[in-house]
Amino acid sequence: MPKAPLIRVVTRINFPVVVSIGKAEFIAPFQESLRSVYPVLRPEQALSVAFSITPGTPSTPQTQTTWRFSQPDNSWRVALAPNFLAIETTAYKSKADFLERAKLVVDALGEHVNPQVVDRIGLRFIDRVVGEPLSNLAMYVRSEVVGILTSEVMPNVQHAMTECLFDVPDEKAQLLARWGHLPSKATVDPAALDAIAKPSWILDLDMSSKGPSPFTSKNVLDQISTYADRIYAFFRWAVREEFLKLYGGRV
Repeated sequence: MPKAPLIRVVTRINFPVVVSIGKAEFIAPFQESLRSVYPVLRPEQALSVAFSITPGTPSTPQTQTTWRFSQPDNSWRVALAPNFLAIETTAYKSKADFLERAKLVVDALGEHVNPQVVDRIGLRFIDRVVGEPLSNLAMYVRSEVVGILTSEVMPNVQHAMTECLFDVPDEKAQLLARWGHLPSKATVDPAALDAIAKPSWILDLDMSSKGPSPFTSKNVLDQISTYADRIYAFFRWAVREEFLKLYGGRV
């Protein structure tokens, strides 16, 4: 949809810890393979504490480096940590475009890190509706999803979120769906959903694998593609044709 209310798309690939990722000299070739597209690199260090189960042994502070690559306008970002790779955008155009961009990064992960095993693959789409459509949400969204927001108590509702976890057995995956009303200056996930100065309705769809699998670039990209299709199918079930018309989509 040309005017889609899609505010963020994130895919994350988790793998067993590769300690060498914390070293600049190890990830330098990875950076070079991405630098023409993601020229900005900003390392981020997080401090954690490792507690010993042996009596009398002091806890040990540890740092973990996450390498954050981005385009100059920050609309596309990549994060590489010792146990995960993430690709994130606020400028999603199409599944084909997203997969093409993901392939560049996933291929680089395979060539320069070669994690062998993937613990989890996840894909998340977050839509946010603001403004006039909120006053008549039932016109745009199915009644099963709108819920209490069309009842007589709506004027008194400050926060209303629904969460459903669906099993997707044929894909050995699960889909976490969250939707609801947020007041101004509120969020349910500061890392992915910025608080804004107006009320909003969100639809947050997060699909992920349920177990480990061998790492290959093709396997990862195929799963991301499949998850995108499943997420879109749920999205199309949740919204009415008027929603598509409102945001310039094809009916």
